[in-house]
Amino acid sequence: MTEPQWTPSPEDIEGARITDFARRVEQEHQVSLPDYDALWQWSTQNIEKFWQSVWTYFDISAETEPTDVLSNSDMPGAEWFPGVRLNYVDQVRRHAQGHGTAIVHAREDGTTTRLSWAELSRQTAALANTFREAGVEPGDRVVGYLPNIPEAVVAFLAAASVGAVWSACGQDYSASAALDRLGQLDPAVLVAASGYSYGGKHHDKRSDVATLRAGLPTVTLVVQVGEHDAGETVGWESATAGEYEWSSVPVNFDHPLWVVFSSGTTGLPKGIVHGHGGVLLEHLKAVALQSDIGSEDTFFWYTSPSWMMWNFQVAGLLVGATIVCADGSPAFPTPDALWAVAAREKVTFLGTSPGYVLACIKADSHPARDHDLSALRAIGITGSAMPASSSLWLADNVGHAVPVFSISGGTDVVSAFAGGVRTVPVWPGELSAPCLGVALDAFDIDGKSVIGEVGELVVTKPMPSMPVRFWNDDDGSRYRDAYFDAYPGVWRHGDWITRTQHGSVVVHGRSDSTLNRNGIRMGSADIYQAVEALPEIVESLVLGVESDNGSYWMPLFVVLADGIELDDALRSKINAAIREHASPRHVPDEIIAAPGVPHTRTGKKMEVPIKRIFQGGDVARTLDRRAVDAPELVDWYIEQGRDHGR
Repeated sequence: MTEPQWTPSPEDIEGARITDFARRVEQEHQVSLPDYDALWQWSTQNIEKFWQSVWTYFDISAETEPTDVLSNSDMPGAEWFPGVRLNYVDQVRRHAQGHGTAIVHAREDGTTTRLSWAELSRQTAALANTFREAGVEPGDRVVGYLPNIPEAVVAFLAAASVGAVWSACGQDYSASAALDRLGQLDPAVLVAASGYSYGGKHHDKRSDVATLRAGLPTVTLVVQVGEHDAGETVGWESATAGEYEWSSVPVNFDHPLWVVFSSGTTGLPKGIVHGHGGVLLEHLKAVALQSDIGSEDTFFWYTSPSWMMWNFQVAGLLVGATIVCADGSPAFPTPDALWAVAAREKVTFLGTSPGYVLACIKADSHPARDHDLSALRAIGITGSAMPASSSLWLADNVGHAVPVFSISGGTDVVSAFAGGVRTVPVWPGELSAPCLGVALDAFDIDGKSVIGEVGELVVTKPMPSMPVRFWNDDDGSRYRDAYFDAYPGVWRHGDWITRTQHGSVVVHGRSDSTLNRNGIRMGSADIYQAVEALPEIVESLVLGVESDNGSYWMPLFVVLADGIELDDALRSKINAAIREHASPRHVPDEIIAAPGVPHTRTGKKMEVPIKRIFQGGDVARTLDRRAVDAPELVDWYIEQGRDHGR
């Protein structure tokens, strides 16, 4: 077993909020919970008692108090807290009476603006009043086409306050790609920005906003941030003017809070609906207990309104934390720009991606040497599997006293299945533990639970933040097919994981892009960790392509650093890295230099669509170019497939 790179001190454990919660549970239920594993076991074996304890611990405000926690535990179809009426924003509103900053807007040019709790309350109340005057009622949809700015947070809170359903796309999406998502919802209100800055350039989005408005005939109110057409839209300042009391409409526990969308690379994006109560409970647990974030913290996760981590960061407001919105590039004007923001704003919890950490490594960044990160208490990582080498680099270059909490979950539950926790060690390249209330397991091909072996990530008991439903899926068939087709009554997420003997979780990548060489399976993430650690390689894409005649072709596409050529010596070096750090049985059949790797708009490599195209899938049915960050790369990969007779 690899030694931990971080181990909690007695002071860490004693001061952690999860320790206080565990003691409360011990007293309330007369149980002994000596460590995190015991608490997790109890939380999954007693899910009703656990979620009732979460409700009580956070003193959740509701119009009606719960009398039953889980009236139906079937999956899908679990019914949580029947009869309870509440509103997500009430947990935010209780902090609005305090002093200090609610939201920091860190711009790419180094300037900063701050929104106080009082001003957040005032703007939200005023915008909610504007929505009401426009006729917005509970269940109506309010959509955003916005960068990651404070106005996006205010618009969401205002929509939720009146019982409307929120959904948003970042402005890196084209108007047509945004319409594929937001157009499904028949929204009543559109909140849009005139543009955004990224990488030192301003992107004017006014024409896209106009296209979006034209494609949303049900919209009766357009609120525009920045320049706007007087008479056709309402400016942000006008929509948020005046003094009003911030109030909320009580709604049913499962009343839709927002619709978040799947990547949409293989068809029309799925609209995933989450309820007020389920999100509230899950995010309080995830932010306060798992991440140890509270009212004294400054929480900054680099994200976009298109990605579920935006929703997760907003949850910092539920515990009274200050959240940081940044809408520019994390690597502009210098590769370590994200660390500069963290230092300037005295961020205590910083979230980013493995890709950004790798970019910092290759740029020879030294965050702790060049920036004052003394306030930083933890680093969060998600988006893909985190290589052990990158985790160790963070320890060496940020601080050995700062734990690296890798987490893995999904848009589907708008939270994590497994991650870090203040009272558990961090092992490099591993997720420290399953999250509380998540009955996580790994199933082998026969549906049996395995430890120490690669298996399918499954969840065997319901979570409150599992989708209420999919949008426009009246009979629930798309929902069932998405998660419950393999193991009836058990959630199959589509990831390969290993549960280790010491309780951690290793993520190997998506199970539908698994590399299966002669019956031996490996996740693509293991290959990437080995290959992308090489300084000559910027990024890579590996595919396991089956053909009708039973043959198997495993190409590795590599994006080379500037000035590097793919010669026999480099090919040998890549193969040696895979043999040593991944598997000698998964050395690729061919290594091919590529101009780039296509991603979804939320940064995930498009392994499955490209693999399906190589296996002869119809391009138009297999992949939606509008959901790709660099559509021109798709044509290059199509040609590669043709050249190899695929």
